[in-house]
Amino acid sequence: MEEEKKVQLTEDFGENIDYLQKQLRVEESFDVIHHKLEYAERKFGLFFIDGFAKDDMLLQIMRDLGLMKKQDLDKNPIEKLVRTVIPYIEVETSEDLEEIISQVLAGQAAFIIEGCTSAILLDVRSYPARSPEEPDMERVVRGPRDGFVETIIFNTALIRRRVRDRSLRMEYLQVGRRSKTDIVLAFIDSIADPELVERIRKKIEGITVDGLPMAEKTLEEFMFGRHINPYPMVRYTERPDTAAVHLLEGHILVIVDGSPSVMICPTTFWHHLQHAEEYRQKPLIGAFLRWVRFIAIAASLFLLPFWYLVSTNTYLLADRWKFIGPEEIGHLSLIWQFLIAEVGIEILRMAAIHTPNALATALGLVAAILVGQVAIDVGIFSPEVILYLAVAAIGTFATPSYELSLANRLFRILFLLGAAALGTWGLVLTVLFWFILLASTKSLNTPYLWPLIPFHPKAMWDVLVRSPIPLKDKRPEILHPLDRTR
Repeated sequence: MEEEKKVQLTEDFGENIDYLQKQLRVEESFDVIHHKLEYAERKFGLFFIDGFAKDDMLLQIMRDLGLMKKQDLDKNPIEKLVRTVIPYIEVETSEDLEEIISQVLAGQAAFIIEGCTSAILLDVRSYPARSPEEPDMERVVRGPRDGFVETIIFNTALIRRRVRDRSLRMEYLQVGRRSKTDIVLAFIDSIADPELVERIRKKIEGITVDGLPMAEKTLEEFMFGRHINPYPMVRYTERPDTAAVHLLEGHILVIVDGSPSVMICPTTFWHHLQHAEEYRQKPLIGAFLRWVRFIAIAASLFLLPFWYLVSTNTYLLADRWKFIGPEEIGHLSLIWQFLIAEVGIEILRMAAIHTPNALATALGLVAAILVGQVAIDVGIFSPEVILYLAVAAIGTFATPSYELSLANRLFRILFLLGAAALGTWGLVLTVLFWFILLASTKSLNTPYLWPLIPFHPKAMWDVLVRSPIPLKDKRPEILHPLDRTR
C-alpha cells in the first residue's frame, strides 16, 4: 500500500483548522462536525463524524475541560490534558494532520489546541451494529448461537472470549487509499508458522487499490488471484467457535471490517467439507454425519453425469439394473433437459435470495407445481430427470461451504457436457481434468488435496473419520506449527 504524505501541525491554530476544514469538506458534508470551543483561555477545535461519536462521552469530556483554569495549561498542555484532565481510556496524540483526517473519518474525535503542535485523538466510536446471532449457513442443533457481525471490534472480542491465550495476536492493517478498510490479522504467535504469517501480511500490504467494496471477497481476489479456478482458496466462517478451533490448529484468520465472514488461511479441499455439527455430537454420530455429507456432496457432483451416461449407453448396465433410465425421453434430448433444469435451479436459487420470507412458500409452490409438474405433463422433462436433479440439488445444499457448492455445480455441468460429447471417455477425461486441477492447486503453498496428495495416512484418517478430540493430540503438520502438541 502506498504511504501517504505527512503534514505536520504547526503552532498556527488557524492554519491547522483551515487545513482540516478544507480536507474534511466540513462545509459540504453535513455529518462532518467542527465545534469551535474555548477552555482555559485557549481555543479548541473539535472534529468528529456525526453518527460515530458517543454523545454522552463527548459531553462529559467537555464538562471536565470547562473546569480548567488558564494556569492549568501553561506548561505541557497536551501532557496535562491526556494524563489528568480527559477522563477517557482510549486516548492518544498525533502530530500529523493527514493521520488525524484518517482517524476522524474512521470514527475518532480530534481535539486541536491553540499553540500546540500535537492533537488529541479520542476513540469515542460507536458503530451501528446488530447483535450477534447464529449464522444461517452454519446452524447447529446444539451449540452456541452467537455469530460474527459487521463490526470488527465485536468480532475480535468474540474470538478473545474463546481463546484467552496471551500469545494471541490481533495485528491491525489498513487497505484502500480511499476506503481505508480496517483489517485484522489474527494468529497465535506461539503456534502459527512465522513464514506463513509474513507471507499473508506481505500479500495484504502489497494491495494497492481505492477500496474493498466487497470486503473479504475483494481481499481474497487480490491475495490469491486464480481467477479461472472456481474453487475457494480460503474457508469462510461466521462462527466464533469454528474460528477459534482453526486458530488453535495454527491457521491465520483475516478479519475485515464490514463483513460478518472471517477468512481462514490456509485451507484445503477437505476443510470445506467439515461442519461444526459433527463435533457437537458423539464421535460415532459425528462420523456418521460426515459420511452422509460426503455421500451428498459426491451425489451433487457425479450422480447426474453417471445417470446420463448409463441412460444413453444401456449396454453399460447389467440386466438387473436395466430399470435405470427413462422409459420416455420426451420432446427434448436428455442433455438439453439437464441443462435447462440446471439453469432453472439456479434461477430459482436467485429468486429465493430476492424473495421476502413471507413469499418464500409461494415461490416454492410455483416452482414445484406450476413449473415442474406442468413441464413433465407437457413432455418437456421426463420424471427421472426431475428426480435425479432434485437429489443432486439437495446434495449441493448439504455442502457446508457455499463457495465449494457453486464450484461443484460448474463441474457437474462440465461432466454432463463431457458425457454428452464423448460418452464414457468424455466423462472419464473431464473427471480426470477436475482431479488434476485440484491436485495441482495450492493455497499459500499448501497442497489443496492434502492429506490425500501428498498422502499422509494419519491425517487422512482424521479427514474420513471424526476422531475423538482427546485422541487428536497433534496439530496438522502441513501448517508447520511451532508447537506440534495440542
